[in-house]
Amino acid sequence: MNSFERDFTGEAKLEFGDSDFMILEPGAYVPCAVTGAKIPLNQLRYWSAEHQEAYADAKAATTRFMQTASEPGAKA
Repeated sequence: MNSFERDFTGEAKLEFGDSDFMILEPGAYVPCAVTGAKIPLNQLRYWSAEHQEAYADAKAATTRFMQTASEPGAKA
């Protein structure tokens, strides 16, 4: 077994960029910031670089976008 075949468990720590993310601490999943669902890293498609949050799906990402857009001082 090489290092790429290890089974990771637990929560990963990521740094989210505009079009990709960097794994800071390996793990099997990240939590959705809206639903709390565990998102396997190989299924992670939605995140916010600005808020450094992951989202389980487009609906969760849209929900979070609408929440932050209505906050005082939010950019238009």
